[in-house]
Amino acid sequence: MIRTRFAPSPTGYLHIGGVRTALYSWLHAKKLGGEFTLRIEDTDLERSTEESVNAILEGMSWLGLDYDQGPIYQTHRFERYNEVIQDLFKKNLAYYCYATPEELDIMREAQKAAGEKPRYDGRYRDFTGEPPAGVNPVVRFKNPIDGVVVIDDLVKGQVTVANKELDDLVLARSDGTPTYNLTVVVDDWDMGMTQVIRGDDHLNNTPRQINLYKAIGAEVPVFAHIPMVLGEDGSRLSKRHGAVSVLQYKEEGFLPEALLNYLVRLGWSHGDQEIFTIDEMIEYFDLNNVNSSPSTFDHTKLTWVNEQHIKVASPEHLARYVAPFIAQLGCDLSQGPELVDVTHLLRDRAKTLIEMAAGAVYFYQDFEVFEAGAAKKHLRPVTEEALRMLLEKFEGLTDWKTESIHAAIDATAETLELGMGKVGMPLRVAVTGGGQSPAIDATAELIGKPRCIARINLALDYIQTRKAAQ
Repeated sequence: MIRTRFAPSPTGYLHIGGVRTALYSWLHAKKLGGEFTLRIEDTDLERSTEESVNAILEGMSWLGLDYDQGPIYQTHRFERYNEVIQDLFKKNLAYYCYATPEELDIMREAQKAAGEKPRYDGRYRDFTGEPPAGVNPVVRFKNPIDGVVVIDDLVKGQVTVANKELDDLVLARSDGTPTYNLTVVVDDWDMGMTQVIRGDDHLNNTPRQINLYKAIGAEVPVFAHIPMVLGEDGSRLSKRHGAVSVLQYKEEGFLPEALLNYLVRLGWSHGDQEIFTIDEMIEYFDLNNVNSSPSTFDHTKLTWVNEQHIKVASPEHLARYVAPFIAQLGCDLSQGPELVDVTHLLRDRAKTLIEMAAGAVYFYQDFEVFEAGAAKKHLRPVTEEALRMLLEKFEGLTDWKTESIHAAIDATAETLELGMGKVGMPLRVAVTGGGQSPAIDATAELIGKPRCIARINLALDYIQTRKAAQ
């Protein structure tokens, strides 16, 4: 069975590059009927935080990237890692290294001065003497000295590295805690990982890890190293590009499926198609079509993708996601129409859920003041007659539906020999407080008859005050 994993370190936020890696791993497993595992690589005890763990779990949940196994925490597996280290000692494939940090610094500086690549020189590899006093050793792996490591990467192609270019990696720190290169190999072995999909910043670790897989008797998984995501200035995406926690995109009003759609296209394509449902992503995704060059994150394009998803999303789906944003604006959703009816009306007019929430306020919250520019332009003495006639017709309506409201607006325009704009725009400002809304007849239906009548009266009062001031 195909098994993939996403293995973030909880030393910071879950960022866009990490989410794309998780998505590709998730899609690959889903497409091939495999299993997807979430593993928390928390062996960096100084930098790992519970807050970061929670942010990872919340981000994965919001995005809908469900996992078949996990979350599995590496800190719960220290006994297992030590067991593997002891087995490597028995095979004479591990050794204690007593080189101090100062020694290693001197060694690297000398290598640099000689024009050599800085690397551990193996000075304790075959050491049999008396260990230096007062030094807590690290444990190192005896990397093969001869031959080459061949990586048949699904994205990068074939990569060949000579073993003489690799030094003996550290398996356990001087305090006994295992290192990333050991834990990742043991975990992938124990958890039966068949494909390892990760960022290409890990490519340098891969030949060392392949040698370690072989040393412990594990089957080497297939690798796919994904190019990094760049900011619009061409440098690696970072905080200064606004690349903070993926949950910030939730707070900015993006739909999770829109963010995933944008990210799947950030380095992968299926013909010229831009907009994908989750099911389409699973159906079409193929690691062989992942680009080998870096991709650039474009916030404007992400916003466009979000807008397209809002347009086609079901009103029920939108209502679920926009409700918290409307509540943040002080609205009580029980004091107005059904939210699904509002989202159905607004979904063609919003790029984000924040925009949609702002456009929904007048359905749930009354106002005392009109938008200044719209009122100045449309609530003029010349519009008073049209508003009074509309008020009279609305008060007489027993069937408060879009069709009857539209008929009343039509009749008013015809009676007064005015264009629809000369009637509809003053009505729009009167009942919404501003100059922007969906079709005014449908909008008025959802606002409700009592509110519309009260607001038209408020607009007429505004016009009277304006006339008095002239």
